[in-house]
Amino acid sequence: MCRWFAYIGSPVPIETFLLQPGHSLIDQSLNARMGVLTTNGDGFGLGWYNDIGGPGLYRSTAPAWNDQNLRELATHVTSHAFFAHIRASTGTPIQQTNCHPFRHGRWLWMHNGVIRDFERMHRDLVIEVDPKLFNNIQGSTDSEVMFYLALTMGLTENPIAAVERMAGIVEQIAERNGVENPLKMSLAVSDGERLWAFRYASGGDAPSLFHTTDVETLRILYPDNPRLEEVSESSRMIVSEPLTEFTGVWNEIEESSCCIVQGTYISPRSFEPCR
Repeated sequence: MCRWFAYIGSPVPIETFLLQPGHSLIDQSLNARMGVLTTNGDGFGLGWYNDIGGPGLYRSTAPAWNDQNLRELATHVTSHAFFAHIRASTGTPIQQTNCHPFRHGRWLWMHNGVIRDFERMHRDLVIEVDPKLFNNIQGSTDSEVMFYLALTMGLTENPIAAVERMAGIVEQIAERNGVENPLKMSLAVSDGERLWAFRYASGGDAPSLFHTTDVETLRILYPDNPRLEEVSESSRMIVSEPLTEFTGVWNEIEESSCCIVQGTYISPRSFEPCR
């Protein structure tokens, strides 16, 4: 499976969180601690928002630890909202179109997890995608199909309801095909102004997911940390696994739940597939 993080808040150089922390995503590409695999070297991707239309996107099949272009981008690009993802393939080819995040209009989507027996259900799943969206699917992953199912279900109007409907469709189709506990996911989606994160598994044991404590509290806990002076009180992160060892920074997101990050608030709520 994969590792990822999402940031939203005041504009910062992407390297602040991609490269500088002790257990950064680059370190996790070789030394993940909470994923199924220790090494996540089947490509990576970076998506970011600025004032120029929709989000930018950089994806590569190279391992994240070995790509100088990624370091150049992260050092020189500043953004108020960005996604980063390192991939460990669950069976689909290592190709650029299979690297996350995925983009549609102003929306970014990335995922860690799997649809079990995806090959058996692939045809039935893509039939549910709106024909107007179908030709936008460029790769062969379950993650991208999930994105376009969610778009079909109204992601741009109501992301939580759309993802609940998407998960419900996956479970219904799995049931018809005799696949038990089909869905594992931790995923993030954003329009550049808000960030939504989801953690769910059909049979429990969902992939790990954490959010940061509010910046005001972190400044009290760590008054000598200069990095905390670089970000506003509205800044938050969602991560597959903590980027640092600091106590009080990382809060686990419960299984079968989702949260909305907007302004200074994280609003948690329960998550249940809609059938």
